[in-house]
Amino acid sequence: MIARWWRGWTASEESTAAYESLLRATVFPAVRSHAGCRGTYLFRRELAEGGAEFATLTLWESWESVRGFAGDDYEVAVVPDEARAVLDRFDERSVHYEVVESPDGV
Repeated sequence: MIARWWRGWTASEESTAAYESLLRATVFPAVRSHAGCRGTYLFRRELAEGGAEFATLTLWESWESVRGFAGDDYEVAVVPDEARAVLDRFDERSVHYEVVESPDGV
C-alpha cells in the first residue's frame, strides 16, 4: 500500500471553513472514486496568526493506482481550481511512502 501526503494552508477562518467543506463535499468523494483508493484522511491544525494548516493522507493499493489518480508525474499535487481559490499556499508536490505497518497488518 502507498500513502500520499500533502499539505495546504488557509489564511482566515472563512477560507478554512470553505476549504474543509469543499474537501468533505467534493474533493474527497472524487478521490475515493478512483480505482485503487483505499482511504482518505484529513488533518487540520489551527495557526496562531489565523487560518489553518491542512494535511491530507490518501492510501492507494499500488503505484499504478497512484499514477491512475495523479498521472505519470505522480508527485505533482492534484489541487482543483476551487481549492486553489481558497488556499493561501500549498505544497506543489506530494510525498509518497510505502506502508510497511498498519493497524490491520497491511
